Amino acid sequence: MEWFTIIGLAIGLGMDAFTVAIVVGLTLECITCRHAFRLSWHFGLFQFFMPLLGWLAGRHLLSLIAPFDHWLAFGLLSWIGLKMLRPSEKKMADCPDPTRGFSLVMLSVATSIDALAVGLSLGTLGMTVMRPALIIGIVAALMTLVGMFFGRQLGLKFGHRMEKLGGLILIGIGLKILLEHLFFT
Repeated sequence: MEWFTIIGLAIGLGMDAFTVAIVVGLTLECITCRHAFRLSWHFGLFQFFMPLLGWLAGRHLLSLIAPFDHWLAFGLLSWIGLKMLRPSEKKMADCPDPTRGFSLVMLSVATSIDALAVGLSLGTLGMTVMRPALIIGIVAALMTLVGMFFGRQLGLKFGHRMEKLGGLILIGIGLKILLEHLFFT
């Protein structure tokens, strides 16, 4: 997989983490280093492990879905991208510190579930996953840090636009996979 594609995929997947981090940055009275570390570490860790889990599942299903794997990859990435394009409300006012406990785990899962589908796509296409998963995790952690510290300045409206850009990137990558398989293999 090309570096440009991996980075684009990582940024697209990191948009959810970025958007949630902006909201967390807006809702916390004071952002400490502990808040920033907990949120970025968990978001990055979950974004790293989810593609691995999806890839393992995709590798075992490869022989069954090889004839239409490119359509599956396109469908999964487009579905995720379209889901990101729909307006969403991420309300966290009910949670006093979303960087701790069950709230942190649920936010980590929610922002990384899309990476599971990406890993499944990579597995069904017979691609390697370790390098993309590592880059996805690192990019998500960095985007989380940026989102938290600039959350007060960026605002929720800009965060939703970034999530839409991430959705468009994922749809574009899915389309690229489909077109490459249909016309260049």
